[in-house]
Amino acid sequence: MITSLPAPIRLGVNIDHIATVRNARGGAHPDPVKGALLAQASGADGITAHLREDRRHIRDADLERLRADLSVPLNMEMAATEEMTAIAIRLRPHACCLVPERRQEVTTEGGLDVRGQTESLAPRIARMRDAGIRVSLFIDPDAAQIEAAAKLGAAVVELHTGAYADAMDATARAVELGRLTAGAEHAARCGLEVHAGHGLTYDNVPPIAALPQVMELNIGHFLIGQAIFDGLPAVIRHMKDVIAAARK
Repeated sequence: MITSLPAPIRLGVNIDHIATVRNARGGAHPDPVKGALLAQASGADGITAHLREDRRHIRDADLERLRADLSVPLNMEMAATEEMTAIAIRLRPHACCLVPERRQEVTTEGGLDVRGQTESLAPRIARMRDAGIRVSLFIDPDAAQIEAAAKLGAAVVELHTGAYADAMDATARAVELGRLTAGAEHAARCGLEVHAGHGLTYDNVPPIAALPQVMELNIGHFLIGQAIFDGLPAVIRHMKDVIAAARK
């Protein structure tokens, strides 16, 4: 009997923390755009950059250069604000992923409350779709949030894998993997493309990459941190090998 293999999975490389290192000292080094081009040359299927309201890492000029220089898709992470919507429509990246954002957080904590913010999200999503931007919503693997995303006309949901990655033991991780599995299946039934990301490493990524509905993983902090020891090209190639093996 012939069985079909899951579709290949894409790796999006988040370059935010190259900019974090640059901004810690000021100046222009290390250049996140140079890092993005190196990631692209090393096999990254896309580049993700989060333009935060406080510009703590990626800056407007970085995004403009990325939009001009990349040949792989650019995924702009952003808060669902009028300022960010206007920037996105001006730059027209391949995709925009709407995420929750709080000034005091170190990194994104949890998924966007799509169900509770439908009224404010709807016109912004519509404007970006009209501009030819693929809209993604970063959410927890919750059925109500997934259904709200589909009703708003998002093309993609990115499932937040933070609780899975941070689980303290095998039992807790299995529970979170079950939630992600159910969420990925439900999102696919709702007609949404499924992505996943947050806190993923060589060690914990295989079960997520094995989910047949997941078409893209967006990974940043681990890849940039590991690149200090092994170099960015080697890290990207190894991560792609790990997720490809899990996919089979």
